[in-house]
Amino acid sequence: MDIADLSARILACERRALARAITLVESQRADHRDLANALLETLAKANRQALRIGLSGTPGVGKSTFIESFGLMLTAQGLKVAVLAVDPSSARTGGSILGDKTRMDLLARDPNAFIRPSPSQTHLGGVARRTREAVALCEAAGYDVVLVETVGVGQSETMVAEICDLFALLLAPAGGDELQGVKRGIMEMADLILVNKADGDFKPAAARTCSDYAGALRLMRKRPQDPQGFPKAMMVSALTRDGLKDAWAQMQTLTDWRRDNGFWTSRRADQARFWFDQELRHALLARLDDPAIQAQITDLSQQVSNNTITPAAAASTILARLDHS
Repeated sequence: MDIADLSARILACERRALARAITLVESQRADHRDLANALLETLAKANRQALRIGLSGTPGVGKSTFIESFGLMLTAQGLKVAVLAVDPSSARTGGSILGDKTRMDLLARDPNAFIRPSPSQTHLGGVARRTREAVALCEAAGYDVVLVETVGVGQSETMVAEICDLFALLLAPAGGDELQGVKRGIMEMADLILVNKADGDFKPAAARTCSDYAGALRLMRKRPQDPQGFPKAMMVSALTRDGLKDAWAQMQTLTDWRRDNGFWTSRRADQARFWFDQELRHALLARLDDPAIQAQITDLSQQVSNNTITPAAAASTILARLDHS
């Protein structure tokens, strides 16, 4: 693979080259990892940045419908939009449906949009292992906005906040009360809470839900990276597209304030340090894949099961071996 040629094509925003590059960075083969690292190093010199927006919410809340309506609104304004949709993988078979492009058929046909579904595999936190690198590739390709759709998360799965500049939490009408709103975890990460399906018979329920969460947000400790009035709760309808322009205006307001006050740069620096730590942890765990070490792990595991050695002592044995390897 010619890395120089591939990087040039990505910088020229060739969709096929971008898709090929994402496949490369998602590969687990050692030779592919070396090529992927070389590609990312080359593209980093271009220093292109996009607005990274993470979008999370429970399954069925309408994330894909919202992203299509929101993405079409942005492309109509002349912006280039990339969508990285993370699909849950089966715990039994390891397979994923990857059907997000089917749900976003209008956006998928838009020449200013790029949609890439990826399996979550065994990675926790609502995103795939290499989502961060896929975001970097989309930025290098010249996309203005990168939307990262999570698998549909619970209270504690907040890894997407370590990838994006803005984190929007999508909720359904009547999805909880004010007590649900003050729960920590994902609520503390959200910059915007968007109550979707605020149309038709659901509109009154959406208004109550929005009011409950707005009240809950006022009880949370103010974060230094937020201007007055943020985080906030808003009503939107992906079906009728009501509220989408207002939501985008609020995202731009928050982004501009963070840029002007230095929080944009510091946040990205913090994220870079976080992912360095993650890569280091994964690299250390990868050393356990050695066949000889795996054999010893299997033997020690059996001894732990038979109560002939404690779990702590068994772990220390493996760590001691790694120290001398």
